[in-house]
Amino acid sequence: MTLASAAPVPVPGRPARLLLVHAHPDDETLATGVTIAHHVAAGDEVHVLTCTLGEEGEVIPDELAHLAADREDRLDAHRREELRGAMASIGARSHVLRDGSPERWRDSGMAGSPSAAHPRAWAGAPLEEAAAAVREVIAQVDPDLVITYDQHGGYAHPDHIRTHEATCAALAAMPAAARPALFGIYTPRSWADQDRDWLAAHPVPGWTQPEGPYPPSVVDDAVVTHAVVDPDAVAAQAAALEHHRTQVTVAGETYALSNDVAARLPGREGFARLDPGTGRPLAGDQPAEVGDRPAETGDRLGDPGQERQPLVQRTATAGSPESSG
Repeated sequence: MTLASAAPVPVPGRPARLLLVHAHPDDETLATGVTIAHHVAAGDEVHVLTCTLGEEGEVIPDELAHLAADREDRLDAHRREELRGAMASIGARSHVLRDGSPERWRDSGMAGSPSAAHPRAWAGAPLEEAAAAVREVIAQVDPDLVITYDQHGGYAHPDHIRTHEATCAALAAMPAAARPALFGIYTPRSWADQDRDWLAAHPVPGWTQPEGPYPPSVVDDAVVTHAVVDPDAVAAQAAALEHHRTQVTVAGETYALSNDVAARLPGREGFARLDPGTGRPLAGDQPAEVGDRPAETGDRLGDPGQERQPLVQRTATAGSPESSG
């Protein structure tokens, strides 16, 4: 691990500018809502780029079921409004890739879905073309850092993987001196274990408990070098999630998707600096993924209480103190 890869991104004498690149509406609030709310509260400029409008999402409210892809196929416009409401609520600036264009890419659905064969499916977009579109937004925003999924797309959704690939390729094509820092979203194994314990102690009637292997974005603790830990941001995150009502049901600090499996809003999110050329962490050790196996004696899980760095360090100007966040 290099010192640079484990350090915060220095931002000289002004608010930081962040760009978070996600696949569908609601992903931004589910995966990085604490980070968005925390940095907005700190006075930073936060942008969210959404690559599709989630046309293949399962619809929770019965009165909106007619919008689904297998019926009227009009969910995109509704979810665009949900996204607008969520981003206005949390204070982020919203961008949709090729918004308003007939060439806008659409949700590919889960792996193996017939919708992946659609000519505009995001997962099938030519990488060079997809990366060029993402790079246009990066150039427009000029962020200090970019956040997206790990190389597995968090939980192996084809659109999340394509989002990771397009973001990495967009940044890799930029001159190194002009390239913002890139971070991937990861969850330390100790956090995932704690969240399951918390959910078991705080059941929601009608929802089931999560079980089975963790997704591949859950990694050994030592891989996760940066974090935003801000329990006070959960209220803003939950308020934004309420706008995504076709996809998410919120109950206090717990939420569920259409499968009614409980998940926690824990007030913390983990990251590692990525190499845009490989899409993997810059640290010398590659992620030891624990999602497909239980913890065993001897697993290198790091120190659950280890100190992680903030994403940014605002460097001082004359007469002003340094701050981090």
